[in-house]
Amino acid sequence: MSSHGEHGSSCVVKDVHLLKTIVMGQVLSVLICGTAVSCQYLVDAGVETPMLQSFLNYSLLLLVFTTNLSTRKDERNLLQILKTKWWKYLLMALADVEANYAVVKAYQFTTLTSIQLLDCFVIPVLMLLSWVFLKTRYRAGHFVAVMVCLFGVGAMIGADILAGRDQGSTSHVALGDGLVLLSAVLYAVSNVCQEYTVKNLSIIEFLGLMGLFGTLISGIQLAVLETHAVAAIKWDLYISMLFAIYALCMFALYSLMPVVVKMTSATAVNLSLLTSDLFSLFCGLFLFHYTFSALYVIAFVVIAMGFITFNPTSSTNGGPISARRCDGHQEQLEVQRLARGHFDIWTKHN
Repeated sequence: MSSHGEHGSSCVVKDVHLLKTIVMGQVLSVLICGTAVSCQYLVDAGVETPMLQSFLNYSLLLLVFTTNLSTRKDERNLLQILKTKWWKYLLMALADVEANYAVVKAYQFTTLTSIQLLDCFVIPVLMLLSWVFLKTRYRAGHFVAVMVCLFGVGAMIGADILAGRDQGSTSHVALGDGLVLLSAVLYAVSNVCQEYTVKNLSIIEFLGLMGLFGTLISGIQLAVLETHAVAAIKWDLYISMLFAIYALCMFALYSLMPVVVKMTSATAVNLSLLTSDLFSLFCGLFLFHYTFSALYVIAFVVIAMGFITFNPTSSTNGGPISARRCDGHQEQLEVQRLARGHFDIWTKHN
């Protein structure tokens, strides 16, 4: 009798965990949608400063999480970490910054359809890197789930073509496509580093060092590449609000994503993020007057089904998921407390 009770309780815990994972994954997608919409409005206003936008995000991470690391007095404080692992975090931040920059630059050379299609290359690269470096062992169900998700992406791209949304440039398609593939590889490297760090070390350590080196790298590139573009911005309340929305969405995305990665895996999170383009399209129906297609709804359902199928299928990567989840609970609460506290301070001053 007790075994049946324990089995039922275990099923309930798994169902709740799956539901929480799905919801948090879609919150991440909505945040990406927020960055995409604010970016579109900035472009419409004649502002194209991707490195400035990245710099604002990394600066917020620096303000919140790097500051927290620097005030710690144990062996996990900022100085102790930098003494032994600074170069590892520097490379991780470099991959993340350049991945963001490469995909934004790709829009100048190739089409939206190519970018959406080739950007999915991050998933097989991520699975390969996880297999090699994190010792993750996937089952047949995982590969089936990934194929289902990619089928959903295909439906989304088909809807884009039918709706005439094959936007972008065709001036240097090969260069643009190469930038997208480079971005996918760099994102995969960054995500694998993220998964290892948050599951074996600390979420706050990851965010703090990403903020420190991300601010440094993006600040240098900003000074080199976008000085004239920033000087040409005609600042007013509207432009300032768009920058603020973008920065806060990105900050929330970067703060929440390690929590979801710790609960699942970097591969699962990237599968859930495939719906972000669809959220952007749904917003575009009202904000930018895009043409509706039933294929968008079908694509969303198919991607969601693939993501749901991927998560319950167990994989092995060095420890039971439940143990890692319990060990990280207090740290997740601290991340939420830090982010909420600094957001309250920001709102009071504004």
